[in-house]
Amino acid sequence: MDKTVPAGAALLLDFIGDIEAPKGYGTIYANKQSKLAKPLTSMTLGDVVDAQQTWSKNHGSSAAGRYQFMRATLQDLSKELVLRGNQLFDADLQDRLGYHLLKRRGYDAFMAGKIGRTEFAKRLAQEWASLPVLAATKGAHRQVARGQSFYAGDGVNKALVTPERVEAMLAKVKAAKPETTPPPKPAEPLGRSKRLWTWLTTGGTGVGVLSGVAGLDVWLQRGIGVLLIVLAVYAIATMPDVRKKLGLGG
Repeated sequence: MDKTVPAGAALLLDFIGDIEAPKGYGTIYANKQSKLAKPLTSMTLGDVVDAQQTWSKNHGSSAAGRYQFMRATLQDLSKELVLRGNQLFDADLQDRLGYHLLKRRGYDAFMAGKIGRTEFAKRLAQEWASLPVLAATKGAHRQVARGQSFYAGDGVNKALVTPERVEAMLAKVKAAKPETTPPPKPAEPLGRSKRLWTWLTTGGTGVGVLSGVAGLDVWLQRGIGVLLIVLAVYAIATMPDVRKKLGLGG
C-alpha cells in the first residue's frame, strides 16, 4: 500500500481490492489480463486509457487494476489531479487514485462523524458495484434492498460481499488510529535556560571584577555596576521566551 494512504483508508482499499480484483493490481475485467501485450502495471496511465477504448467490446468492460477503474473514471481523475500520461500505472499510483475515490465518496466526512455508516456505504456502493447497500434505497435502476448492489437490475452487477462484512470493516476503519506527528518539544522553562544562567553567571563575574577594582572612585564603581546590570537585563530580555512572557512578541 502506498505510504501516503492513511491507515483507515488502507484497510478499506485492501477490503475493496480483495473483492473487486483478488488477483491484484494487474487485473482487468473478467481476469483477461493474459491477453494483454504486457502486464498492466508496466503500462503507463496513457497506455491504459488508450487500450481501454476496446476493452468494453473485447472483454466486457474497461475496468482495470486492483480497484477496477473504468476508462471514464481514469480520464476524470487525470483531469482533476493533473496526472501525466507517462506515469506508470503501478501499485502505488493505483492506491493513490483509489484513496482519492474514497475521499470523493465521503471518507473524510465519515471519519469525522459528519455522515453515518449507512450513507458512506451507499456512496461506496455507487463507486464499486460489488459492494452492497446497508439499507433499502433507490438504486441506479430500481429500488434495491439491503445487501443488494446499488446497480442491481442492470443484468450485470451484483453484490459480492454481505452487508455484515461491510459493517464490520467500516467499524475497523473508523477505529483506525490516524497517523500523527510527534508533538513539538516544549520550550525550555525559563529557570532552566542555559542562556539565562550564562548571563546571570556573567553578571556575577562582573560583580567579582568590581571587587578587584575597589580602589577606583566610588562613582566609577557604581557606573560600571549599572552598566553590567543593564547589559545582563538586555541580554535576558532579548530571549524569545522572555519576550513572549513580557508580551513583546517572538
